[in-house]
Parts: sequence; structure tokens; C-alpha cells
Amino acid sequence: MHFHRYGQGPDAHPPRQLPGDDQGFVNRTDELQQLNAVLPSDGDAPLVVSVYVIAGTAGVGKTSLALRWAHKVRDRFPHGQLYVNLRGYDPREPVTAQSALQGFLTALGVPPRAIPQNIEEAAALYRSRLADRRVLVVLDNAATTRQVRPLLPGSTGSLALVTSRSRLSGLAIRDGARRLTLGTLPERDAVELIRVVTAGYRPGEDTDKLFELAQLCARLPLALRIAAERAATRPYVGLDDLIADLRDESALWTTLSTDDDDDADSVRTVFAWSYRALSASAARVFRLLGIHPGPEIGIHAAAALTGLAVRMARQSLDSLVGGHLVEQSGPDRYEFHDLLRAYANDEALRQETVAERERALRRVLDWYLHTLDAAHGWIEPEEDRLPLDPPTDGIAPITFTDRDQAVDWVEREHVNLLAAVRAARAEGLDRHVWRMSALLYYAMAPSAPLGDRLAMTREGLDAVRRLGDRAGEASMLERLGMARNQMHQLAEARECHERALAIRRELGDRDGEAQSLNVLGLVHFRGRELALAERYFTRARTAFAELRQRHWEIICLTNLSATRYEGGRLDEALEDVDQALAAHRQRGSRAGMGEALRLLSLIRLEQGDLAGAKRAATESVSIALELREPVMEAFWLLSLGNAQRALGDHGEALASFQRSALLHRRLGDRSREALAWSGAGETYRAMNRPSEAADFHRRAAAVHRETREHWHEASALLALADALAETDPDEARHHRARARELVGGYDDPRASALRAALDR
Repeated sequence: MHFHRYGQGPDAHPPRQLPGDDQGFVNRTDELQQLNAVLPSDGDAPLVVSVYVIAGTAGVGKTSLALRWAHKVRDRFPHGQLYVNLRGYDPREPVTAQSALQGFLTALGVPPRAIPQNIEEAAALYRSRLADRRVLVVLDNAATTRQVRPLLPGSTGSLALVTSRSRLSGLAIRDGARRLTLGTLPERDAVELIRVVTAGYRPGEDTDKLFELAQLCARLPLALRIAAERAATRPYVGLDDLIADLRDESALWTTLSTDDDDDADSVRTVFAWSYRALSASAARVFRLLGIHPGPEIGIHAAAALTGLAVRMARQSLDSLVGGHLVEQSGPDRYEFHDLLRAYANDEALRQETVAERERALRRVLDWYLHTLDAAHGWIEPEEDRLPLDPPTDGIAPITFTDRDQAVDWVEREHVNLLAAVRAARAEGLDRHVWRMSALLYYAMAPSAPLGDRLAMTREGLDAVRRLGDRAGEASMLERLGMARNQMHQLAEARECHERALAIRRELGDRDGEAQSLNVLGLVHFRGRELALAERYFTRARTAFAELRQRHWEIICLTNLSATRYEGGRLDEALEDVDQALAAHRQRGSRAGMGEALRLLSLIRLEQGDLAGAKRAATESVSIALELREPVMEAFWLLSLGNAQRALGDHGEALASFQRSALLHRRLGDRSREALAWSGAGETYRAMNRPSEAADFHRRAAAVHRETREHWHEASALLALADALAETDPDEARHHRARARELVGGYDDPRASALRAALDR
């Protein structure tokens, strides 16, 4: 099923995820030719193999070879190139196959929240997306076959290029993978790499001495680059002296190490040689970076971690980048090679006291917490701010000047924020865990999968229970209930909210009790238990009025309007929404205005004011776009599509319903995605295309049946019957009969009207 002509195809913007090519790459001619052998002479023919493993010891240049070849042949893979660093040997948690699939499927055009949480289903969707396409997939730094296998293409048109320190024999046995084992550089190539890095700094060096330096680096490219960079930055120090220093460092490692891996010892030797040449400040920054919880760090977080001013932290990081001990991944963004991260972490364990490591971690967690709080204030300004302990002395959280800046920051730091919560839990810092989790519910990256929101909410609930904080427990139960409601898990949502309500009554928290009454109303509203929903909204509105919480009183009035509209009581609904809209405009509450305008559009549409309906819906969607709120945009587009269809703007209506369906799929809201399908079906029927209309209504009815939404299923079945009336009257009668059964339990005016339509 598809929306004809509206929207772009999946290959309109094929992914181009390859990191930059290594400009200092030398030779490896034989290896490049071996890789070329997998490509058919005929560009459209199947590849010789669909999985290729580049194996070899740490620092041997596997990634550089993979990326050099990938850049050379990218034109042979016109549908895109995917890349992920699986961090299989990182001292922190490696990237899971599920997380990698999330990134790949998003790059391939699948909305993030439409991606299945079950890894087998996600892998199947990924293979389907790659079928009949030529895509190069680079899986860097894999540790195990299990980490890789869900990421393999299922067709012979795409290639997975895997780098690993392991042979990954299971891939050869089961998946037919070809393997290239990468050795150290030949002596001449090792010397050439040193010359490339030192070009312009040390002309005319004795070749024999360069051979000696290369041997001390075990002819490993990673070690060679670091050693050559040190030689380049000290052009007036004789090569004999540099070699002597490196020999001394090697002797120290030989004394201290019990590792039988000579290559590993050589790499550590070069690391230590470069590390000991750092200034005291840069060396301390290097060590402390090893305990940062996330895979990448920004300059302000690094300053907090180290307790330095931003200017001083940047100077030290520039030194580390210049020495190839840290990589700069973007403006003021830095990351480690996994070996260097492990080395930095080891040095922190050896040279920093337990107390200093704890202080450093506490500083950076404070920075993330307070900056997240600042972002939350922009993203959800009407939500109460959590009481936070003051940050550690000297910590300067980022402040934002507008909402866009705050949203950009939570997007950029999403992975680090999740890692920070887990690090806080591991250190027993439960106050940080629950506060960060609570803030993340409202201030999580818009592109984040629903699974991340649920995971963080559970982390926060567990932490607040360990703290014995009953008020905090009620707050986290409310968040978990709202997440369950969004997933249409209504029984679970109701249970969370009822437990939160009981705690708040026990504590005498009248404001919290009012909040619980309102969200319980939302659960009953979504289940179309309209009398119960109205009762809860009325009680919540009364409580907020007594507490002089005007904003929330108006929210409850808007919810009452929605309930009365849904029941077909248009005059009451209009009176409520007019009052709510005026109050929201007076207070400048943009989100509240948008929801009131959505309702006003629906009411005007039923009253025959088509132009007014479109004006109201257009303004509501504009507000959602301004706020960068996909949940609001997705839902409010349904009203806009209805108004556009009524005015005969069928192309615009289909575009609105398509956008709504895609966003709701991203949000994981199958129920409202099905409502968008129903809207498209009604539009196709208005265009006199009943076959296509029937396809959409049939699909919508199936989803509502699965989610046990009897009202929406009945509405979809009636529309399906109308679409089939001329071509298949027997099937149409069957659907009408089933719809009558479904609406039998409803007694509101709209239900009576639906039954009358079914009896026509």
C-alpha cells in the first residue's frame, strides 16, 4: 500500500555514512586487489561474496584499509554506504546489533519509532530494505559473530565489509564470508608511512634509523603514526635520541607487562612514549577522558570532567589531537580509538585516586544533569522544574537562548545522556539517575526510539524506589503510564496512574492528585470510555481551579471539549474550546493553542464552515512545526487532512495523511497511524477511486482490531463497506454487520448517528 505520487521514494537521499578517507594511507596494494576481486566485471551482476572480513591485530590498520577501499568503490554501490563503529573492544559497552539496526534503518528511510524492538523483526526489516539494492555496509571493530550477523545483507547485491581482531570463523562457515588477514606493514611501507607523516619537518633522515624506529613500533600503522607525529613535532631532536627514548619506554613495559602479545606491547610502548611527552595538564585530561561514560565528548563536558576552564580544556585537547591520542569528530567534539580509551582508563586507575575519579565523574554527571534541566526548561516550559542539588563548584552548565538550541543539544548528546544515566546507576548515584530519567521523559531527542524512553523511565523508577522517595516514585509512575498510553497499552497505563494517584493521596499531594486525575482521564478517553473520561477531567479541572493552577485548569477544559466533541455534543464542545483557546492565547501557551485549534477545526468542519476548519487546522500544524513537536504535528495533521479533503484539495489531503502516518509510525503509535490510513481512504473515495480507498480502510480496520479499539474498527468497517458497496455488496454487508456488533455498547449521540449510518 502506498500514497500515490505524494512523498519521495526510499532512495531519494541514499545514505552516505563513510567517515573520511585516510590521507596518509600507504601501499596495501595486494590487499586492495584482493578486495576488488569480490566485484563482478558486470556492474549489475551479483557480488562474488556478500560478506568480507578484514581480520588482524589491534592497530594494524584494518579500518584504514576498509575505508580506503570503500571510498574507491563507492560508485559501485549507488544505493548508499552504511557505516557503524561497533566498538567491540571498547572498555565501555559495545554497540549492540539492535542499536546498529536502529541507525541503519533510520538512514534507509524507516522512521525510528517504526523500527521493531525485537531484534529478529528489525533484522528482517533491514534485509527487506536492502533487497534489490546495492549498498556497501561497513561494520567496523566487530568483536563477535553474534554482534555482526543481524547486520548482514540478505541478498547478493549488497556487501558487508567487517573489520575485527577476531577471525569470526562462524561467518565463513555459515555465511560464506571471505577473509583477509591483515599483517603488519612491510619494512619499506612502514618507513614510507613515517615519511608521509613527517614530510616537511624532518627531511633527509637516515633510512636505517627509520627502519629501526619502524621496528620499535612493530610496523603497526597506529603506533607508527603516533611515533611519527611525535618526531614531526620535535624536528630539532635527533632521531637517535627519539629512538633511545622509545627503547627506554619499551624496556619499562617489558618489565611491567606479563602479556605475551608482542604487538600489543609495542602499541602500549608507543602510547606510553607519547603520553609521557605530554604536559602535566594534557596528560591529566587524557587520563580523565578515559572515565567519561559516553563514546564521544563535547568541549564543555570535557571541561566539566577535568575541572578546567573551557579555554584550557581546548588547549589540552588540541595537544592530544595533534599527537593522534584523541580524534576530533566534529567542531568541539572528540573521541578515542578503543585502544587509546582503554589505555587512558588504565592510566586513570593507576595515577588518579579513587576520590579524584569519583569527583571527576560526579562533575561531568552534574554537568549533564543541569544542562539537561536547562534544555527541559525550553522544551517543556509548562512542566514543573525538578528540585536539583547545586552543581559541583566550578561546573558551568550550558544555557540556551531558544528552544531550537535545546532540541539540537539533546539530539547531539542522546547517546551520552543514556550512558550518563547508566554510569550514575553503576556508581550508586540514584539521585542523579532518577532526576536525569525524569527530565529525559520530556526532553529526550525527538528521533529517539520509544524503547529508549521506556528504558530510562524504568531506570528512574527503580532508582527512586531505592531512595525511598514516594513523591518521586509517583512522578516516575506517571511518566511510565503516559508512555504506556502512547503505545495504546491502556490497562498497564491505567495501573501506573492509579498507583501514582494512591501515593499522592497518601502524601496529601493535592497538585499531584490533580495531575493523576487528568492523565487517568486521558487513558479512559483513548479507550472511548467517554463518561469516565469526562468525570476525571471535571474532577481534575475543579482541583486545579482550587489550587489556582490556571494553566492546567485550561488543559482540562480542552480535554473536556475533546471528550464532548467525541460524544457528538458539538455545542458544548465549541463553548469549551472557545474559552480554552482564548485563555491559551492570552497566556501565550503555544502547545495549548495548537490542541484547541485542532478541536476547533473538527467542530467547524462538522458545522459546515470548511474554510474556518482549514484555517484553524493550518495554524495548529504551524505551531507544531514551530515547536518541533512530532507528536503534535502527527496528530494535528489528521484535522488538516480532513479539512483539505472536504474542500476538494485531495492532493494536499493525501500529503497530510501520508505525513501523519509516517510520523505516527516513527512514534510507535499504530492506532493513530491507522487513523491516517482511514483519512487517506476517505480521500480516495472522494476522488472516486474505491479500490484504493478499500485498501486503506481494510488495513486500518485490521490494526484497530489488533489494538481492540472497537469504535475505530467499526468506523473503518463502515467506510470499507461504503467503498465496496458497488463492487462487492456481499462483503460490504458483512462489514456492516460486524460494525453494528462493535458499536452496540456505546450510547452517546455520535454512536447513535453511526448506528443510523450502518442501518442505511
